[in-house]
Parts: sequence; structure tokens; C-alpha cells
Amino acid sequence: MRKKAPLLTLGRPQRQGQSEVRLSPDNPYRSLPKVDALAVDPALDGLGAPPPLRMEAARAAIETAREAIRLGSPVTADDMVQAAVEHLARRMTPSLRRVINATGVIVHTNLGRAPLSPAALTDALRYSTLEYDLEAGRRGSRRLHASELLAQLAGAEAALVVNNNAAAVVLMLATVASGGEVIISRGELIEIGGSFRVPEIMEASGAKLVEVGTTNKTYPRDYAAAVNENTRAILKVHPSNYRIVGFTHEATTAELAEVARAHGVPFLYDWGAATFGPLPDGLEEVNVQSELQAGVDILSFSGDKILGGPQAGLMLGSREWINRCAKHPLARALRADKLTLAALQHTLRAYLLDQADTIPVSRMVNATPEALADRARTIVERLSAELPREKAGFSVAPCQDAVGGGSHPQRRIPGMAVKVELVRDASVLANALRRTRTPVIGVVHDGALWLHVRTIDRDEEELLVASLGEAFSSLTL
Repeated sequence: MRKKAPLLTLGRPQRQGQSEVRLSPDNPYRSLPKVDALAVDPALDGLGAPPPLRMEAARAAIETAREAIRLGSPVTADDMVQAAVEHLARRMTPSLRRVINATGVIVHTNLGRAPLSPAALTDALRYSTLEYDLEAGRRGSRRLHASELLAQLAGAEAALVVNNNAAAVVLMLATVASGGEVIISRGELIEIGGSFRVPEIMEASGAKLVEVGTTNKTYPRDYAAAVNENTRAILKVHPSNYRIVGFTHEATTAELAEVARAHGVPFLYDWGAATFGPLPDGLEEVNVQSELQAGVDILSFSGDKILGGPQAGLMLGSREWINRCAKHPLARALRADKLTLAALQHTLRAYLLDQADTIPVSRMVNATPEALADRARTIVERLSAELPREKAGFSVAPCQDAVGGGSHPQRRIPGMAVKVELVRDASVLANALRRTRTPVIGVVHDGALWLHVRTIDRDEEELLVASLGEAFSSLTL
């Protein structure tokens, strides 16, 4: 008679009163515990998870074990407990987390675009005058908080804020051109991130697309020839994250404004990204004021790109057309909330008061290589002193940074980085940094890990050093 195998307890010793989970080696599948038994294992206690999440983690661990058994892999009690703990830890950690952006891409779409200063949201944390007029003691308008600042900065008659620039384009097309035709150059039928396609946006607004010119060349006469009794507007779209170079020609803002005026239709311009602050050499472009003065009826751009504010669609132009947009039924569905308006008001006031250096994006864009080199040397000195020299080498190295977010796609900004060289694949350290308490996103290039200083704020340097120490301690290098 075969001797009976000893019973095994799953996980750590059970507390008094808890059910024991036993494993039997006779049948791999019979070795799997019940869900409720695994869910009460003491190893899961330290995460502070409620019972439903513990049950979910137990089910996930058991399902993983079943798949391992099916594939012929051994399953131990410790494996199952660890799988449940890891699943629960992931569920208890918010998916939207703070990270340190060490990529050198300032407006990084995947990392939340423009970082905001803590002061930007202060006015939205408690009750506020979102729709209340203090002087009159009655309901006010949320348009007041940012629109007047926008109009003042841009020299526009009026302004309107919606929740993003795609919404701004939809709203102005729906207001101006629904049921009619809108003329646009073939070279501006763009697609940007998130499958945002101009033709589809125009279709959603109820406007009919009329293409003119060719991919690489479009002249004012092409627009003029396409105008008919169904034409509702002329639309110009900034190419945003790409450029057509070489044998090219595009109509200027002033030329299109003249065509629009001659035929009595409004001229709309989706500019994508713009700022009211200073830019370093090589990044200058025509400003908002000059575009409006050239004759644009409605101009829109994003608040969360190079402007450095929150996600928002900013609409500027003539009082007649902006007010029509504000009264359109879509305007309420697309309106900005109090968090957006508070952050945008703070950002715009900083530009108005000549305090652009308090806006993180503006500060990063305008940081000089010399200043960045000083900060990089300080970080290297800290790392060299606190981390074992035999594990990695730290040095200061020149690099190329970018604005990002579709702004200035062909331009690079000279920057400085902390270069981390290891005896093994640098991607191992990059992976470990993404798993630290404060994840760090760097760039693996030429066999080293590059931490671009431009996008690391000064108050993040301490966290950066701590995360590197945590990453190194988790690796055998």
C-alpha cells in the first residue's frame, strides 16, 4: 500500500480561526486551493485590500496555476501566494501615477503632455466663483475666467474655451459650416495621434469636405475656384507633427483671408499649438496676434501643448463668430470644467504678468545647455557618491531634446543628460526604473541609459536619485 503524502499548508502559517489550505501531490489540479482559502492567506494582509479584491486576486492566481499545470510546469504553494500578492498589489496601485520624465521630450503625449505647477489648481480645490458673480451676488458665467485673458493676450475680440482642440474644431465647423461645404488643401488632410483625422472630424461636424490643390502645392486661386453657393468656410490646418519639404507651396494666412473676404465666407484656422511666451532660437514661429490680424475669423489651438497649460481647446477670433460658437448646443457638451479653467487661468496670468518662467513647459523649453550641464553634474556627483562604482558609470553627456506634442517636429533643442553605462544591457536598468515607487522613464541609446535633465524638474532630482538607488538594489549587475 502506497504511503499517503503529507499534507502541505499553502502560504505562510495561518492565523487562528482561518481555514487551512492543503495541497495534495496526487493530482496537480487537486492541489489547487479553493478561492476563499487562498483569499484569506496572511500574505495578502499587508496590502489593505477589501475582501472582493482579495477574492479576485485568488481567482487570478488559481487560473494562472491551472494554465501552468496544463503546460506541464510545476506549481508550488509559494508560487500561488506570490501570484495572488502580485495581482493584488497591481490592483491596489492607481493606474494613473506620477512619473519622472527623463526622455527630453517636453510635451510628452504618453506622459500627460504639459506638466502643471501645483499652484495652477489651487483655486479649484474648494468652492470657487466658477459660475458666480461676487459683485452682483448672483449666477455668473464660466467663460469669464479664461476667455478675457485669452482675448487680451491675443489681441482678439473674443475667446472661448472647450475641453480640447479637437472639440474646438468640431464646434467651429458645426457652427459655421454644418450642412455646407468647407474648402481645404489636400496637403492639410492630416492625421495626428489617437487617429484624429481632419476628414472624419469634418464629417462628424456635418460639414462636407472639398479638397483643392495637390499634396505638395496649393495656391489661393485653387480655393477661389472651388467657392460656390454651398461654400460655408475656408479651413486651414497647421501640419502639426509632420512637414512636407522640397517642391512645395502653401497659401499664406493673409492670402486665404483675402479669398474668404472676397467671397463672403469665414476663414477658420486649426493651428494646433501656440504660445504667448518666449521661445529659444530655432523655434520661433508666427504668433497668435499676427495670425488674427491677418484676417482669421476663428483660430484654435491646444492649451496643453507648448502653451504649457491643461488640456483645453482655445478658440479666438471675431466676437460674432465666437459668440455663435458659444451659443451652439454642442458648446455645453464640450465645455471645460473647473479644474481646466483654474489651471488655464493661472497659466494665462503668468504670461500676462511676464512670469513665463513659472510655467514648467516654458521653463523647460528655454533652459540653456549650460544651466542643464550644471544640474547634470550635480546629479552625477550624487549618484557617484551614493551608488557603488562597480555597478555603473555616470557621466554628463550632450543630447538632443524635443518640444513634442506635435510642435516643431523637425527641430531639436541642444540639451544635457546623465549617461548611465552598465556592463550589461541598459534596458534591464530602464525596466527596473519603471517599477520603482516613483517610476523614471529614460531613453536607452547606444548601449547606455540616458536621463535627459531638461524634463526633470529641480524638485524631482532627489526622487530621481532615490529611484535609481531602488532600481540598482533590485538588480544583480
